[in-house]
Amino acid sequence: MTLLDQLHSVYTRLQQKITMPKKFSTQSHHWLAGLLSTLIIAVMLLQLVLGFIWNNEPEQFDVIENAATLSAGHTENMVTGYITVATLIKAGETLLDKTGGYLSNDVMPPGLFMDNIPNWEFGVLVQIRDLSRAMRNDISRSQSQSVEDKDLIIAEPQFNFDSSSWMLPATETEYRKGLKALTRYLHRLADADQQDGQFYARADNLSAWLEQIEKRLGSLSQRLSASVGQVRINTDMAGEPEGRQSTPTDKVIEIKTPWTEIDDVFYEARGSAWALSHFFKAIETDFQSILEKKNALVSVRQIIRELDATQATVWSPMILNGGGFGFFANHSLVMANYISRANAAVIDLRTLLSQG
Repeated sequence: MTLLDQLHSVYTRLQQKITMPKKFSTQSHHWLAGLLSTLIIAVMLLQLVLGFIWNNEPEQFDVIENAATLSAGHTENMVTGYITVATLIKAGETLLDKTGGYLSNDVMPPGLFMDNIPNWEFGVLVQIRDLSRAMRNDISRSQSQSVEDKDLIIAEPQFNFDSSSWMLPATETEYRKGLKALTRYLHRLADADQQDGQFYARADNLSAWLEQIEKRLGSLSQRLSASVGQVRINTDMAGEPEGRQSTPTDKVIEIKTPWTEIDDVFYEARGSAWALSHFFKAIETDFQSILEKKNALVSVRQIIRELDATQATVWSPMILNGGGFGFFANHSLVMANYISRANAAVIDLRTLLSQG
């Protein structure tokens, strides 16, 4: 073999050693790219499935059965107020422990990209805040000069913590502290040896809470009705000829909910109605003697009937915003109808309670 042939042989072997890793590297690259693509697709599919599952609203529960189960577990009597407080606790637990957990403060998908259930959560949360405030300020106190309940002092501000805090501290942690304080209050109600825990089922206490509900429902009704845009006469100072306001406003105003917020308002209203339906069912029992005396039980049942109607299944894949008499439905106007009728019944109930 000549020297030229030997050099050619060495060159060929070196070339093979150099090209083999390149082939292997190329094959490894394609394999890793394929694996990564598969994982990305699998994660996206998982997020879609979880988003679909988590987007379902919790079912309604029986308030009396819930209270009976709780009292049986602690061998307690269902004294006056027991059902209402137990219902408030159950609503808070549902907010945190439903499928998918609490989503309003999620920073990771799919919760990060969901808005229907977070708005539903906010609607429930507003009603929890209002009832816990009414308990602290009115229902647990015999008169305005009496001492506030020691556990409700803790519970009420806890529910007013930022609803979107992810950590340091997390929203769920603060709300669970409120639920623990409510649970302690509930146990003291049922303990005959502890007389510092009271629930006064009086007409004035109930009326104070209803006044707040009237304002909440009125605001929701107006926001829902504004889905199609409305030109309204400014009635801010109606009936107050000597009244004054800080900034002058037009006599005719146009109000319209942005189309990006229509579904947000709709689901906030559904959440509020879900919570209120349970609270009124509890009130119907705990304030029964007062309601019967005022002949107001029928008003409470009418409120419950209208609120329950808001929980019907939404068959449309999206919240439609058709005109009032247009070709397409307007889900917001349908919801506004039930909310307005419930609010009218609340006003009637307050009137009955104020009568001797």
